[in-house]
Amino acid sequence: MKCIVSEDVVLLRPLDGPLSVHIGGFAKWLRDEGYALYSRHRQVRLAACFSRWLGEEGVDLSDVGSEHVSRYLRTHARQVKIARGDAAALRYFLSFLQRLGVIPAERISPRPLSPVERVVQEFERYLLHDRALAQATAVNYVPFVRGFLAGLFGGGPVKLSRLYAGDVVRFVQHEVPRIRSKRAKLLTTALRSFLQYLRYRGDLLHNLSDAVPAVANWSMTSIPRAIPPDLVRQLLASINRHTAIGRRDYAILLLLARLGLRAGEVARIELEDIDWNAGSVGVRRKGGQRSILPLSTDVGDALVAYLRHGRPRNSSSRCVFLRSRAPFRGFRGPVAIASLVRHNLTRAGIKAPTHGAHQFRHALATDMLRHGASLTEIGEVLGHSSFETTRIYTKVDLNALRPLAMPWPGGVR
Repeated sequence: MKCIVSEDVVLLRPLDGPLSVHIGGFAKWLRDEGYALYSRHRQVRLAACFSRWLGEEGVDLSDVGSEHVSRYLRTHARQVKIARGDAAALRYFLSFLQRLGVIPAERISPRPLSPVERVVQEFERYLLHDRALAQATAVNYVPFVRGFLAGLFGGGPVKLSRLYAGDVVRFVQHEVPRIRSKRAKLLTTALRSFLQYLRYRGDLLHNLSDAVPAVANWSMTSIPRAIPPDLVRQLLASINRHTAIGRRDYAILLLLARLGLRAGEVARIELEDIDWNAGSVGVRRKGGQRSILPLSTDVGDALVAYLRHGRPRNSSSRCVFLRSRAPFRGFRGPVAIASLVRHNLTRAGIKAPTHGAHQFRHALATDMLRHGASLTEIGEVLGHSSFETTRIYTKVDLNALRPLAMPWPGGVR
């Protein structure tokens, strides 16, 4: 006897077990999340088998949890081969039931924190809440602080009052030769911030941040690696804009190339950020800043094409750019955008200076400089918080800077 679960999912056996009344809702949720028919049918069939097994085992609805998923899969493996994704599918089913309040959310006992980890987490909270710094700043600082404390105290008690200048110097001397100069600079900045925090808390009588050695930071030592304009044109022309993925990737690459956005800034664009009447887009910058940038015609057209004929319609996400596979959600962050860039460069057979998204940003700045834009204008477009960051582009094209040079006093003799 067949069982109709939804309008397009039919099972060969009737539903049974404590979860059977919720399987129809699960099928609808999967459809709303954008899962393909085959995937929906497989997950619903698995949920039905799981519910039937729970009934056979006499498990009450209020007791259902992840341990039953493990037990079911072990039992099922004796009869048929477990398919890849079965465990994930059943976890989705449990998450669906927990959101409905059908089964209680599982309480996971927190792992006991080591003394070092407790100090690190308190420092991280200070950065995020007391100083209101960006999450990325905390992510960059914390590993250095953790390594500093772990090297001194290991798994034992952390006695911050016993820190000495020699401990700080030895840590920097040990770590700096093993990392790049830019990371070394970040290490010393993180360490100074942590030591200032300890002085602020009263853990240290003296401000040991002055003991952090300075790392050589030669100004403007390298020229930004920009992708040449002809390779940008080649990359854009290689994208198949007759597919949903192609329309999405084309729009993302245009935003990188025409507006010089960071990868994370592209990932954070939401539908409300686009002002179609004004022809502009709001960009969430580093440090919580926000910029309004004009949309050129080609960028606007690419966004319209994606939103009308490429973006999944059944997603509740407000992010402009979504994953191409269910569940249809926004990109998690800059790494996903960088991966998209790398994939398209590899597919097109283009040997660019790097595989990341930042090369488009450097290319825009270089092009603006060569067409007479001032460093102030370049910094505003790129969202630089410091003029020193923009000043590195003065090395790119000396010919463009010669008209700006002051005449030598007294003239040429």
